[in-house]
Amino acid sequence: MITMVESGIMKNERKSYPKKKRLMYQEMMKFPKEYNALAISNLNKVRANQLMQLRKKFRSDIKFRVVKNKVVQRAFEKIDDIPLLPEFSNKLEGQCLLLFTNTNPFRLNLIFDKSKIFLAAKGGDIAPTEIIIPAGNTGITPGPVLSEFKESNVPTKIDQGSIWVVKDTRVAKPGDQISQKLASLLSKLDIKPIEAGISVSCALADGLLFTEEDLKIDLDFYFDEIARGAFEGLNLAIACGYLTPETVRPLILQSGQEALNLSVSAGYLTKDNINTILWNAHTQSLSVSNIVKEKGYSVA
Repeated sequence: MITMVESGIMKNERKSYPKKKRLMYQEMMKFPKEYNALAISNLNKVRANQLMQLRKKFRSDIKFRVVKNKVVQRAFEKIDDIPLLPEFSNKLEGQCLLLFTNTNPFRLNLIFDKSKIFLAAKGGDIAPTEIIIPAGNTGITPGPVLSEFKESNVPTKIDQGSIWVVKDTRVAKPGDQISQKLASLLSKLDIKPIEAGISVSCALADGLLFTEEDLKIDLDFYFDEIARGAFEGLNLAIACGYLTPETVRPLILQSGQEALNLSVSAGYLTKDNINTILWNAHTQSLSVSNIVKEKGYSVA
């Protein structure tokens, strides 16, 4: 017969969590205090091999953890000395990848942007950008597939035993839902319009909470802005006569040119301006000669 004590022990055993889950919970209590930045990435359309490659490449810089949201949220509830951690915890929705790192969130997002790949579309997917079927030989032999081209309003012709697309044709606009038949056609044409990969949807660092939009950086735009600012700053420094390692050479050249122009205007002969002064004098003498001739005087 089972005693009350034995019954209590059995009940406690049933309530105990698996070791793996307990270790995960302990990590979620520890990592936010050990790393400067926390980030969330949605695992939708992320392939396992992509995740493996990232883990391998950044294993010394980033901790990757896939943990049930409830486990993470319960652990974070116990931490009260990290600003905005509760707000960050509320962003956990769906299947998420948690990232713990000392890397700046902006740089982290740029790293992941470079690791993205393109996948074949499936029925129901949303077109992220405009989808174009290009003109040319598809390499597909005529058959039932012609109806798929027709349903997608793609003009075709038969030439040399294969289907040719007559002109570049837009089959989807950004935000359009891709039908099953269109997805099948795109797959046959080896067009992969769906971008997949890891992106940071939310990050917490330095007491600030960043959204996905906050972390998007147009590097080309900022490069152009910095280059333009540097160029304008250099011109301003030269105009002000402000000496720096970058302006000293242009300022010396400018001063030399101004000194040369002044000596020419004053008619002060030097070995550097004699040719210019003589040429100016010759030009002026020709001008005077022409005026004299116009007045009816002869020039010897």
